[in-house]
Amino acid sequence: MSTGTGAWAPNVFSPEGLTASTVTDAGAALAAEAARFAALGWMPGTAGNLSITLDRDPLRLAVTASGLDKGELTASDIVLVDGNGDWTGSGAGADDGLTESLGLARKPSAEAGLHARIARVTGAGAGIHVHALAAVRAGRAWPEGVVLHDLEMLKGIGHSAHGERVVIPVVQNHQDMRVLGDAFERVYTGRTDSVGEVPALIVADHGIYAWGADLRQARWHLELTEALLQIALATR
Repeated sequence: MSTGTGAWAPNVFSPEGLTASTVTDAGAALAAEAARFAALGWMPGTAGNLSITLDRDPLRLAVTASGLDKGELTASDIVLVDGNGDWTGSGAGADDGLTESLGLARKPSAEAGLHARIARVTGAGAGIHVHALAAVRAGRAWPEGVVLHDLEMLKGIGHSAHGERVVIPVVQNHQDMRVLGDAFERVYTGRTDSVGEVPALIVADHGIYAWGADLRQARWHLELTEALLQIALATR
């Protein structure tokens, strides 16, 4: 999508931006991923949520709708939200026209605000939040962060398998996504010339968020982090 400088913004779902076709395709992709995680037991019932970044300027995301069984979502069970995670409204803009014409939902998942914050801070193209057991147990066991090292699967989240200490951050849960977002920013480790990004966040006694350049990479980061946490718990 254009950033206003003639360049295509990185990590957005499609260079076409907010069109009926791209929004429908994004909704279908989110529904497929939700069904995958529901089958794993990581999104039981209506729990969990996913997002795809559709545009950067202004920030727009497609987020799974609130209160729906994550194993039964359809392409229209998404909400278009802004940089605060709020539904883009009832004005006459393109977003609202798509909501009407495609029959999209209007109530996003409660955690949409954190999805938007993660997309804005990290530049992620997609985010996933699930209630996987190892993440919850690890957050309880290591409330200051889960230290991982000398594990081959660390390469899958952008780190060295040996000789590097990687910390999966843990923050306390909060119902206000602004408070939770601030906590995320305090512990987030972004990529530098010498350090790789840590693309995951454990919310204590709640679940885990993971993100990536696109939905596939976000899934890989989530699955690999959960597997690493299982190993950490089994070998402590």
